[in-house]
Amino acid sequence: MNFGIMLMVLGGFLLGGAYSIFKADSDTDGRTGVQVAFAVILLVAALLSTAAGVLRLV
Repeated sequence: MNFGIMLMVLGGFLLGGAYSIFKADSDTDGRTGVQVAFAVILLVAALLSTAAGVLRLV
């Protein structure tokens, strides 16, 4: 398997993790600040991994 493809797959998993953390909110409390911060960190990591994978393939 090519390293660029592995980076893109990793980016997809990180993106899914960010989505699931962001969607897991409480009915009464809503989203916490830590939850939003962790989702943003995962989103940035997913974007960096996907961009690195695309650049590796080019």
